Amino acid sequence: MSEGVEWALHTCLNLTWVEDDRAVPAAMLAAFYELPPAYLNKQLQALVRAGILTSTSGPRGGFRLARRPEEITVLDVVVAIEGPQEAFACTEILRQGPGGEPGVDYRKTCVISQTMRQAELTWRRELAGRTLADLRATVEERFPAAPGQTRRRLADARA
Repeated sequence: MSEGVEWALHTCLNLTWVEDDRAVPAAMLAAFYELPPAYLNKQLQALVRAGILTSTSGPRGGFRLARRPEEITVLDVVVAIEGPQEAFACTEILRQGPGGEPGVDYRKTCVISQTMRQAELTWRRELAGRTLADLRATVEERFPAAPGQTRRRLADARA
């Protein structure tokens, strides 16, 4: 998984704390964690295409959440950045091994393929069951100052 997923998740979480649902410029979001603005902007555009963020151009433009945090899952963000393809791709190498059969679908009979598929389904189910609102609540419980610090830092960058 690329670092873009981490960047996108942290950025979306920060946007949950922006007051009045204001748009935040990409450069400001990148500066928050000292990220390369052009690369973060690519991630932000992927989130816009996925309907997670909206973007507004112009002097007061930037990015904001397109949906409520309760409606955006961690899996939504991961898929927006990484794409929908499975992490493990069985290439059916058993077919070329000793005793391999040309007519067998080894993706269904291979123990390794089945194990990896089950692990991925479990992982996806877990990510689909966690929303930005869940992440926000956990951060606020563990680090109560985080929302205010985030708002102040983003507001100071605008000034």
